[in-house]
Amino acid sequence: MGIGIRIEELRKVYDTPPPSAARGGGFSFTPMRTAGPKEKKKKLEVVALDNISLEIRPGEIFGLLGPNGAGKSTTIGILTTRTQPTSGRAFIGEYDVWKQQVKAKLLIGVVPQRPNLDFALTAREILLFHGAYFGQSAKERTRRADELIEKFKLTDRADHMVRGFSGGMMQRLSIARAMMHDPEVLFLDEPSAGLDPQTRLLLWEIIREYNRLGKTLVITTHYMDEADALCERLAIIDHGKIIAKGTPQELKASIPGGYLLRLRFDRVSDELLAQLRAIPGVSEVRSTEPGATDVYADRGGTLISGIVSSAQTAGVELRDVHIAEPSLENLFLHHTGRSLRD
Repeated sequence: MGIGIRIEELRKVYDTPPPSAARGGGFSFTPMRTAGPKEKKKKLEVVALDNISLEIRPGEIFGLLGPNGAGKSTTIGILTTRTQPTSGRAFIGEYDVWKQQVKAKLLIGVVPQRPNLDFALTAREILLFHGAYFGQSAKERTRRADELIEKFKLTDRADHMVRGFSGGMMQRLSIARAMMHDPEVLFLDEPSAGLDPQTRLLLWEIIREYNRLGKTLVITTHYMDEADALCERLAIIDHGKIIAKGTPQELKASIPGGYLLRLRFDRVSDELLAQLRAIPGVSEVRSTEPGATDVYADRGGTLISGIVSSAQTAGVELRDVHIAEPSLENLFLHHTGRSLRD
């Protein structure tokens, strides 16, 4: 049947900037009031999660899509007992993650954003020790380790120290380790980061295969194609808030008109915007910055002649056109006014 996940009004506030926030990674900063007249320095609130609620169904592949610093890893950290929330609750199945940590941990496997393997061990030893930690018998953990080593194409390096592994091999081993005790829920935090295309496709197939066993998988990513290819449903998160959620198809269909035409002119006038809005098939026109305009429409290239005519009528020069078909990137642009990769 699978295990579901429930998040209720989850909020996380740091009183010092986490590393990603210090680099401007998307957290919002709010000055806190001083406690009294003697206090000289004002503290900062770093709002990593801002009262998000979410339900992940048993046995589905669910994606958290957003730029670096949006709050994806903080959400995963809370669900996997590594980060304590400021307020709100999170459940793995029937277990409150922060009140029943041991029971929740037995149900989950975690692949962190960066591999945290023990360089003093071989790949096989890492898997065997992990199995022992979760109470597997010697026979069971040996069988399971052999199975995963073959599945992740690590057979030739199984008895080598991992300090000599490439980044892609370390990532594959990290995922194998998380699957070693056959968890009901598998969390993968940016699993494709730094992987070559071939390894990425191998990972996708392993994720789908594991899900076919009835397992629930939660993936954080800032790759639109990965979310589109793997996830049955997803939530788009930015600045600690969920800005949209649904199936990839539903989210793409929610964009006005579907297609996005990003236009650049020598200048943008009210007359030009009015001309563009009057073109048949155009559903929305936004002036995003000086000289730039986003046009949402039900088609792409066939609108170019109308756009050129509108520019001529308004007495402006069209300098560049970029056409994007319906995508999750367009959805993010529509909701936030900026690229997912910004």
